[in-house]
Amino acid sequence: MHNVLIIDDDIELAGLFQEYLTLEGFTVDVSHTGTSGLQNALSGEYQLVILDIMLPDIKGTEILAHIRQESRIPVLMFTAKGDDVDRIIGLESGADDYVPKPCTPRELVARIRAILRRTQPVAELSQGPIVAGPLKLWPEKRKAAWLEQDLELTSTEFNLLEALANHVGRVVSKNELSEKALGRPLARFDRSIDVHMSSIRQKLGNQQDGSSYIQTVRGQGYQLIKE
Repeated sequence: MHNVLIIDDDIELAGLFQEYLTLEGFTVDVSHTGTSGLQNALSGEYQLVILDIMLPDIKGTEILAHIRQESRIPVLMFTAKGDDVDRIIGLESGADDYVPKPCTPRELVARIRAILRRTQPVAELSQGPIVAGPLKLWPEKRKAAWLEQDLELTSTEFNLLEALANHVGRVVSKNELSEKALGRPLARFDRSIDVHMSSIRQKLGNQQDGSSYIQTVRGQGYQLIKE
């Protein structure tokens, strides 16, 4: 059973989602303010946080920034329907995925389960890391290293790098990356993969010639450079 925290000041909507998620087998707590939500999110009691981007006391993006300073807990952001700016800001701040309001409880459950599936450690004996040049990934531990230094990644960033590392030197389509990293097909006009890739590039830095270790192949996808 997974413990889920909802941080949302909409009492009626949060209560509806809490009731539905409970029926689906989750243990759900609700915080109606950003202050209490942040404290609860960092308590170590939850496997996933659902965070509204608009809260009365603290912006959702500020809460997310505080969470990311101390925790890699998966975070699903509530954003305004059709507001691309909110989505991009949320993803850039470290959210694993987003769901626009209003959404159906069924859609919310599907997103939660997709995130939890891809963020759970692999329950098998270690067979050594995935190595792609200076990148090392340990999927069973959800651990990453770059140039022999620990690399802090969100769960979605880890999954994206794992997909690229498993096909190093080959172009991986955005749709394939979306399926593997987000657990869903890539929607039209969805820039989630692009935003996550931008964050990963910043963490990896550039090659000596100034080019990125992750190349964009226009109209196709992304490629991790083979050294």
